[in-house]
Amino acid sequence: MSLEKVQGEVEVFRLPADAEEFEWNNWKFKYTKSHILHSLCTSPEKCKNQPADQCLLCLYSNGLELPHLPEMVFPRNVLTVIHPSGGKIEFNTFDALKKVCNGKPHIQVSYSEEWKGSRSAEHLGEKLKPFDWTFSTDYCGTLSANAHIEPTEEIIDMKMLKQKEKILFYHEMMLYEDELHDNGISSCTIKIRVMPSSFFILLRFFLRVDGVMVRVNDTRVFHDFTKNFIIREYTNKECGVKELKLPLTLFGDPNSLSPHMPLRTSIVEKITFPGET
Repeated sequence: MSLEKVQGEVEVFRLPADAEEFEWNNWKFKYTKSHILHSLCTSPEKCKNQPADQCLLCLYSNGLELPHLPEMVFPRNVLTVIHPSGGKIEFNTFDALKKVCNGKPHIQVSYSEEWKGSRSAEHLGEKLKPFDWTFSTDYCGTLSANAHIEPTEEIIDMKMLKQKEKILFYHEMMLYEDELHDNGISSCTIKIRVMPSSFFILLRFFLRVDGVMVRVNDTRVFHDFTKNFIIREYTNKECGVKELKLPLTLFGDPNSLSPHMPLRTSIVEKITFPGET
């Protein structure tokens, strides 16, 4: 653990980046994990004069074209799965936030203007415009250029996943989170587990606007090591809070909410890479 100053002002403890790699059946699984995105630019002059070497805050602020970022952004949290042929599936924060709509907001509630007005205007400038203040994303992961995607009737083998197997590799981490000015929660998380027979990834966006609505966007990625393809399933579930006759204590847990929510969208795809037979 190191102690350093941000722009010569506040001394902060910074945890070292966390990383791990694992290989099984010629597949490689790795993640990197680190601290939250700084709220202040660490090198204003350099970022202004050398855009190619700008700090992470400026990279996100300038590259995403959003009026502002979620309260907690983890820019170095990345999960990568590498196929034996070299093809990749990656899950990263920047690409997840690129899918946030920066046009007309999808949800308008009585306190939305107050919520937006409470945010710092430091980096807004001319980018201030209507956008999805819930930071909703339908991000399904980032594929290498050689990936082939096609619709499929195949489904994820849930019976296989429910079998008791040794977990060889497991990790979960946050990509971003925002408390919507104490009016709910918006979060994007990723988890992976690798077993002797298969691997399974769940990328989840969860939104709860208190007293208004809930949304769960799930991307499930499954691969049976005896098969030559990956199954990717994206689902969107959402409904008004009043539609769910559930105790309020359950509204903070998407695992408890999701089975009771109506399915709005379901897309199942087969992913293959060159070299598969």
